[in-house]
Amino acid sequence: MGNGAVPAIGEQRKVLKEYLEALLRQRVRILNVKELGDERTGGEVKNFGYGTPLRIDYAAGDEEPRRAVLHTMKPGPFGHEHMADRAQVLLWQHRAFNHLPQHVRAIDVGGFRTEGDLVSLRGIDEFCLLTEFATGDSYAQDLEKLRDGGSLTPLDVQRADALCDYLVSIHSSREDNAGLYQRRIRELVGHGECIMGVVDAYPDHPLFPASVLERIEHACVRWRWRLKRMTHRLCQVHGDFHPWNILFASGAEFTVLDRSRGELGDAADDVVSLTLNYLFFSLQRSARLEGALGTLFHRFWNRYLERSGDIQMLEAAAPFCAFRCLVMASPLWYPTLPDVVRARLLALALAVLDGDRFDPARVNEYCGA
Repeated sequence: MGNGAVPAIGEQRKVLKEYLEALLRQRVRILNVKELGDERTGGEVKNFGYGTPLRIDYAAGDEEPRRAVLHTMKPGPFGHEHMADRAQVLLWQHRAFNHLPQHVRAIDVGGFRTEGDLVSLRGIDEFCLLTEFATGDSYAQDLEKLRDGGSLTPLDVQRADALCDYLVSIHSSREDNAGLYQRRIRELVGHGECIMGVVDAYPDHPLFPASVLERIEHACVRWRWRLKRMTHRLCQVHGDFHPWNILFASGAEFTVLDRSRGELGDAADDVVSLTLNYLFFSLQRSARLEGALGTLFHRFWNRYLERSGDIQMLEAAAPFCAFRCLVMASPLWYPTLPDVVRARLLALALAVLDGDRFDPARVNEYCGA
């Protein structure tokens, strides 16, 4: 029911009456509402209990009384922490129930608004998102300029520092939720948008035989078991902090786009995502980390570790490095990338996964450069 107060019994009946009348397009009388399985005859429920099915007895128009069941879901583990998780389940059930013979039929799928009313989503086939328009240029353009021979300017340093300090700030917001941290690490390895999903989307390529991709997956599973104990690391994150999701309008003022995969996670996700892009563009220039992009890479890591005090990040970074290397080396995402760059990224992923701790100073060594 959103975050508002639980309505009184009379208001609950009013909400259900208005919802059913809008759905059925005729007058409805609510005869009784009770928790499913409650043996008390005529027992009114005190509120809409998330996770507790409610039996609704009602009459529509002049027809005989009917019964329906209203299902909700409680926040909880097993991938149900977020509202979007629970919406996913209920939306799927609405369509899937009616495709299986002899299954109880789904009548509608709806949602509670903050005001407490219940609205139907039955006619929705897909969802969309409307956002504000942000002005500015992709940070990737700055890195392309440096890749193509541009000199490091004070503005380049100011922008990298601003991004670093932004991450220090958002990562300082922490939350105690061991199960959610473990979920995020599990998703890093097994989610369709993350390591296993990226691997499964790899086309045939001589640099990436199945045996090598399998080795990376197995190593990431081992790292999952190492990181599971680091549940105190759960903090606010962006979740997809790469240069194409950062817009600079002027100076060091920026806007971020398209945060992904949850509000909370491990800070290493964001730091690795951005800093490995300094490496990515430098590899395209000279097949190693050096020059202006190397300066930004090392400055970012040193500044972040000093200002955040999160030295433990170096013990957690390896699977995040592997994920980003797999994305950047992918022939699907970057079809024109030189093979030498792919090979260096692959070497980096394997090296950090085989170690115990990521050392930013050893990146060229990891890459075999």
